Amino acid sequence: MTSTTARTATRAEYCVIACAEAWRDAGEILASPMGTVPTVAARLARLTFSPELLLTDGEAMLIGDVPAVGAASSVTEGWLPYRRHLTMVMGGRRHVMMGASQIDRFGNQNISCIGDWERPTRQLLGVRGAPVNTLNNPVSYWIPRHSTRVFVEKVDMISGVGHDSAAAAGPAATRFHDLRRVVSDLGVLDFATPDRSMRLVSLHPGVTLDQVREATGFALSVPDDVPYTREPTPEELRLIRDVVDPRGLRDREVRA
Repeated sequence: MTSTTARTATRAEYCVIACAEAWRDAGEILASPMGTVPTVAARLARLTFSPELLLTDGEAMLIGDVPAVGAASSVTEGWLPYRRHLTMVMGGRRHVMMGASQIDRFGNQNISCIGDWERPTRQLLGVRGAPVNTLNNPVSYWIPRHSTRVFVEKVDMISGVGHDSAAAAGPAATRFHDLRRVVSDLGVLDFATPDRSMRLVSLHPGVTLDQVREATGFALSVPDDVPYTREPTPEELRLIRDVVDPRGLRDREVRA
């Protein structure tokens, strides 16, 4: 990687690269990205190191091309109505990258409500498909604003199932439980620790370890030497900027 690329890559583009890595060499599985940066990332992965990745038009069609974000597909590969989509979920043939209003140290996710269940202070999306997602197919998370409001010691309500909750529920919950990574605007995290608690994997260039610690509401596991998120190659930058996201929508989701 040249120093020119290192200087010109934006924080949003590092986030795209980090999210795309979640689908590296994934094979023929369905990518389900939720959010602009994950959508750009899934399409970048399809164009580079995961050519067999399945993409949808966001509704009911599998697409055979890789249009720019917001543009219509011109190649339809197949029909994917809701019932068939659910079959792929239940069979583990999908890797979803969800968001989270709250996420805790063991990967429990909350998208339902803030505050006590009996009288919440804020109503959110609802549990929706998060429990089935986390118990049946690979799951990663995208957090565009890393803060103590999102990264909390304990979520107010469990929507997506974390490692401690799955273990408490027993083999039926842990058999296909697979939390891969958490990407935020500050860095990349995973759960590769003895107790399956959250670990810092990399910092995005320009971010310090103190920034991550101050923005996290629990004690992270931190290696002795934390690397930086890898730089995009010149070709990846070209694809992001000229092919997948020429309107720069990624920069609306990540500002640094």
